[in-house]
Amino acid sequence: MRKKLHIVDLADLLEQPLNAVLATYLPSGDVLVTPVWYEWRDGGFSMVIVADDIKDRNLRRDPRASSVVAEQGGLNRGIEVRGTARTTRDDVDEVNRRMTLRYLGLERSALFLQELVGVNLVHVRLEPGKLWAWDFADEEAFQ
Repeated sequence: MRKKLHIVDLADLLEQPLNAVLATYLPSGDVLVTPVWYEWRDGGFSMVIVADDIKDRNLRRDPRASSVVAEQGGLNRGIEVRGTARTTRDDVDEVNRRMTLRYLGLERSALFLQELVGVNLVHVRLEPGKLWAWDFADEEAFQ
């Protein structure tokens, strides 16, 4: 397994419309793990969530978060970021538009965005405090 990779080593992975998994902390200290759409841009993950949902409440109370993007099944590649998340309304509509277009395509994204008119959204920004990237592509035992 290749370890100690940099983002540039797996940049094509982050361009795929895979779900990320966002981990936040519940008041009890338990971890809430949720699939979310993401965008990797300017050295960190951006995600959009509904204002005052459980993820938003968790992050406002305890901004520690982790996110993982990984290929599914087989010998996969992946990236995990741990850090302190920031929540803001800044750029939320633009980030949401870009992500929706990436995940749904032009026609479906327009319909999806129309459904969100009037919904209060929050931009979650998670930049690496710690970053771990892996790739099993060079595993001789599996070739």
